[in-house]
Amino acid sequence: MDVQNTVARFNEIYDTTNRKVLALITAKCGNLADIGDIFQETYLELYASLSKRGTDFIHNDEAFVMRIARQKIYRHYSLSKKLSRFVPVIVKDEDGTEINLADLEPDSLELEETVINELLIEDIRRHLQTKPEDVRRIFTLFYSLDQTISQIAGLLSMSESNVKHKLYRTLKELRKFYQ
Repeated sequence: MDVQNTVARFNEIYDTTNRKVLALITAKCGNLADIGDIFQETYLELYASLSKRGTDFIHNDEAFVMRIARQKIYRHYSLSKKLSRFVPVIVKDEDGTEINLADLEPDSLELEETVINELLIEDIRRHLQTKPEDVRRIFTLFYSLDQTISQIAGLLSMSESNVKHKLYRTLKELRKFYQ
């Protein structure tokens, strides 16, 4: 990978996204002293992604950086750290050994990733609530009930092409926004 291209692409993305990212982090941070660290971690991960995956990897600059920022915020204020202030979060492994989740390294803590994914899913659900009822029905039938497009078309008395259009158009919106 050409370092100059990576640096140029990083600077381009930084210039167009830094104000929105800073606003998001400022709004979501529990402690103002953490803003600088989370902001820096966000752009360090952006640079690492550009270096590792190439400068053409990112299709929507703003959505990509905002997702990194959200993940950094959620990880910084991990559920286990919050809970450990009030109650010890102890689980037992297969051998019966007690493990305090607050003592684990963040990368080894699957709970954090689960929380991040659940928050993302909740954001997507809220976004879908702004869509017409037929689009919400299509998503529920397709993703929650594993119905095929032809089954959905029959259930909703729509053409298959109409179901596909509504499903794929909304998926495209979601990908663009949450990429």
